[in-house]
Amino acid sequence: MPVERYLKCGKIVGTHGIGGEIKIRHWCDSPEFLLDFRRFFIDGSEYLVRNSRVHKESVLVSFYGIDDLNAAMALKNKTVCIIREDSALPEGSYFLQDALGLPVYDVSRGHVGILKDVIEAPGGHIFVIEGKCEHLVPDVPEFIKSVDIAGGRITVSMIEGM
Repeated sequence: MPVERYLKCGKIVGTHGIGGEIKIRHWCDSPEFLLDFRRFFIDGSEYLVRNSRVHKESVLVSFYGIDDLNAAMALKNKTVCIIREDSALPEGSYFLQDALGLPVYDVSRGHVGILKDVIEAPGGHIFVIEGKCEHLVPDVPEFIKSVDIAGGRITVSMIEGM
């Protein structure tokens, strides 16, 4: 599976104030992850970050060249991307979109399907595995044993009825 250069990291859901600041609903484990980035990509165009901060579980960003409410509103509902090379993930971490489509193997049942989707729930992520039937597996160490992006497989330990 080819590795995507651009990683979707959030969506612009509105503006904040009248000075061109945008509000991003992040698709990361925490909003703080986005604060280290000095550039984002929207519709393939690069936007340089003037300032960014966390505000009520969203990320507020000011871009150079986006200086008023009208310019900021033009970006509403757009997907925000980063470039993979700009991010340094901690050891053992991965981007969820890299795991989508990987085959999933249960430790006792063998191949059970592919990772179709990841649902963000209040208690954490839930892996949606599509096979003979759909399996919903919480992303916790008891059930998700390993996610091997380089090896191209996910290993799980599902309980009866999952």
